[in-house]
Amino acid sequence: MKIQKVICSAGKTGFYFDDQKAIKAGAGHDGFNYVGEAVTPGFTSIRQPGESLSIMLVLEDGQIAFGDCAAVQYSGAGGRDPLFLAEEYIPLVEKHIAPKLVGRELDSFKALADEFDHMEIEGKRLHTALRYGLTQALLDAVAKAQKKMMYQIVAQEYHCQPAQEMLPIFTQSGDNRYENAEKMIIKQAQVLPHALINNVEEKLGRKGEKLLEYVTWLHDRIIEMRQDPTYSPIFHIDVYGTIGEAFGNDNFKEMAAYLKTLEEAAAPFQLRIEGPMDAGSKPEQIRCLAGLRQELEKEGCKVQLVADEWCNTFEDIKEFTDAKAGHMVQIKTPDLGGINNTIEAVLYCKAHDMHAYQGGTCNETDRSAQVCVQAAMATQPEQVLAKPGMGVDEGYMIVYNEMARILAYEKAQQ
Repeated sequence: MKIQKVICSAGKTGFYFDDQKAIKAGAGHDGFNYVGEAVTPGFTSIRQPGESLSIMLVLEDGQIAFGDCAAVQYSGAGGRDPLFLAEEYIPLVEKHIAPKLVGRELDSFKALADEFDHMEIEGKRLHTALRYGLTQALLDAVAKAQKKMMYQIVAQEYHCQPAQEMLPIFTQSGDNRYENAEKMIIKQAQVLPHALINNVEEKLGRKGEKLLEYVTWLHDRIIEMRQDPTYSPIFHIDVYGTIGEAFGNDNFKEMAAYLKTLEEAAAPFQLRIEGPMDAGSKPEQIRCLAGLRQELEKEGCKVQLVADEWCNTFEDIKEFTDAKAGHMVQIKTPDLGGINNTIEAVLYCKAHDMHAYQGGTCNETDRSAQVCVQAAMATQPEQVLAKPGMGVDEGYMIVYNEMARILAYEKAQQ
């Protein structure tokens, strides 16, 4: 089966592009919007609509495979590729990529994904968003050519055993961290609430008191609301480096002491803290995360640290994993480029004693979320992000239902 034609369409994502530097520098709110000047190159405002680009591959038999190019909410921050504006990239796809796709035999996803993930134009690799969506389309195309589901292609080519049960789903609240957390409790989300703690003054507190208050509230609200007394979700809170900002990036003793108070407030629920510091570079981030992990283990604190900032590519993930920089790595799917890199990263983490979190961003699409679930059900990471959006219900529905379809199909084949 060969590719006959390539079609592009510009679209919208499930959230927004946000200028993280401007927000962390104290940009004020105006309702849902932010006020002030953008500081990250490419941004025309601190918050602007997220954009996607669908790449459709028309096959010889008339089937259409597709994937969605998308970039993370905080594009251009923490070593990531710049802002992705769909209309700017459609001509590039049509001129440089489509001619290399038309007529290609769909005999191996792994080989095709590796080729196009490493493709260069004028000496530069493609934007991570392009590589992300293109390889999704290739996975779908190979699956359609072989009359299989995408997870089966991944399992077949990467020698995985597909999941036989639902994977834990991690839901994210956005700034509406109270009402949205209640939605998560009602739906019995296994990992919650993300909480978007991205500003010291407003959300963490200069001594961490505001986050401590929130963790205490979350603990109490779960106890009050849960109908099943065995429901025991993991608390996973993304703090965007604000703990390091408040206490000092390498002030491991004070940070560990603070995390111990959060652990006590969350108990008996397991607590994960994502991005405790942003040390400004990959070497420093690895050093600081590894140092804080060692301090926590020395003090007998069971809080798990999740690597995010400066851990963007497959190579980054290997470096963080090898250095034991954290207990879990977020595999932020759009940042890795090709979905093949996400697959490889999950398998690497699992083989090297690091918890794998197949994440991504609220700023994706329903299609990219579905393809990610297909990959996850083959590779079995520790948890999968509910995406896109920050409304809880929509992202949770998309991810849960895709898993449920795969499990039903697996059962029907037995």
